[in-house]
Amino acid sequence: MSKQPFDEPRMAINRVYTRRGDQGETSLAGGQRVPKDGPRIEAYGTVDELNSFLGAARVTASELAATEARLSPLAAILLRVEHELFNLGSILATLPEDAHPKQARVTDAEVARLESEMDRMNRELPPLRSFVLPGSSRLNAELHVCRTVCRRAERVTVALGHVESVPPEAVRYLNRLSDALFVFGRWASHVTGAPETLWEPNQSSSGLTGG
Repeated sequence: MSKQPFDEPRMAINRVYTRRGDQGETSLAGGQRVPKDGPRIEAYGTVDELNSFLGAARVTASELAATEARLSPLAAILLRVEHELFNLGSILATLPEDAHPKQARVTDAEVARLESEMDRMNRELPPLRSFVLPGSSRLNAELHVCRTVCRRAERVTVALGHVESVPPEAVRYLNRLSDALFVFGRWASHVTGAPETLWEPNQSSSGLTGG
């Protein structure tokens, strides 16, 4: 018996287009045809969107790691998270009655790993005295984009849970991942020496022209 927690994919993609979605429907993992704008499709579609942005951030982290080796672990973390998001998408694309025990999914082990990584990075960072603005570096900005898309993925998954069954680990994972992406962005700036830009309310037009 395999000790792997999840089954390997069993699929063959020979042709990308099928024309079956031309009427605004798509298939869930169990074969059910559902509208493409349904809440379950919105949930795993947003997770897929997040994964694409994570891929861009991972490329940036990998390129920077050529001169700043301390970023290599971050690139590896982002790659692992991409796999985890595909696992999450798998279970979100499946009705609860069709899920099987070894189907890919996120679990509390993934949540705990993110917490551990956040704690480790946070120990290197100075405490914040204000909110930070995205963009102290390109990698920082990309991780903030990931963070905000992750928050949206969390919101639509919570919304799905109001009308259909959603594993509680799915929401926990997205909640923790959005926090982790915030910490990853701060840590990347710290490692590369990019100064953080703190939110200053009076740097608005009103503040700069007042008085």
